[in-house]
Amino acid sequence: MSPAAPPPSRTEAASAPLSVPAAPAPAQRDPFFDNAKYLAIVLVALGHAWEPLTHGGRAATALYLTVYAFHMPAFIVISGYFSRGFDMSPAKVKRLVTGVLVPYLIFQVAYVYFQHRAEDAPPEPLSLLNPWYLNWFLAALFLWRLTTPIWKLIRWPVPVAFVIAIVAALTPGIGVDFDLQRVLQFLPFFVLGLHMKAEHFHAVRKRWVRIAAVPVFAGAIAFAYWVAPRMNESWFYHNSAVQDLHAPLWSAPVMTLGMFGCAAVLTACFFAWVPRRTVWFTTLGAGTLYGYLLHGFLIKLSRWQEWYDAYDWIREPVGGVVVTVIAIAVMTALCTTPVRRVFRFAMEPRMKWAFRR
Repeated sequence: MSPAAPPPSRTEAASAPLSVPAAPAPAQRDPFFDNAKYLAIVLVALGHAWEPLTHGGRAATALYLTVYAFHMPAFIVISGYFSRGFDMSPAKVKRLVTGVLVPYLIFQVAYVYFQHRAEDAPPEPLSLLNPWYLNWFLAALFLWRLTTPIWKLIRWPVPVAFVIAIVAALTPGIGVDFDLQRVLQFLPFFVLGLHMKAEHFHAVRKRWVRIAAVPVFAGAIAFAYWVAPRMNESWFYHNSAVQDLHAPLWSAPVMTLGMFGCAAVLTACFFAWVPRRTVWFTTLGAGTLYGYLLHGFLIKLSRWQEWYDAYDWIREPVGGVVVTVIAIAVMTALCTTPVRRVFRFAMEPRMKWAFRR
């Protein structure tokens, strides 16, 4: 689920005369989805933290590619699932503005200013149309959610989304505005989540699926280890046309469908492992937007300050373990309630002054 999207399981009670019986209390949040959001955002942090380790380690590259094959697709599927109720009503549009658009604008400025201060270099030209680093997901979510009524109306939404993704992969001149190349290539995952039902998530949590997920992930890591020196990892980012990757045109539909199939299988296995009950990190699932946007400052600072080059042991196996533990700890801390309180003005502003009553 997108951190900015309200759970569809919550009942929206409208104001009514006192003589009308009160609406039932809102249903409790499903811990499965909060758990899935937290674990998915931890995988995002791990992917970013592991990237420098891939420059000289094939095993690290295999883990990195495996995570990148499904961590954003899993997050986008959940985002689509929790966007099912978007209907262009004033309340939903207000939530879209305060929960997605405003954080996008704030962090677009914050990231550029942070780079200027951290690198001690002239600031990059500020562009609200060209998402900076992690802001691409907020731009994508804004556009995806605006088009939700279309995907709920047409007859074959998922095939149409695939056609759009394939055409995007064949179009190198799309440009950088709103990172449209990535928005369009990831679109099928959002549309798929938009048309999923609760029973689909329950189906992958059966015992045999959880058991089968073990060899599937082991096989994925082994395949990633074999393919690491042979495959351009840019395929996993979904932000380039095939011409930019120096690949033949026929590879656009083949790789789009193939990468989607791998992501779908690994995402199902990931969901199979997500705890169904309330655990110690369940409450952190409500703060994934905070962890996602805030950890970007640390990731960029680690590159600019060359933290990974400070000690040789970081690129050894023990270094990989240390980096993994730190990434999990930092992401966990950024999703906690105290951090949410401090940064709520930027992530979840109420902005009553900006809207008509």
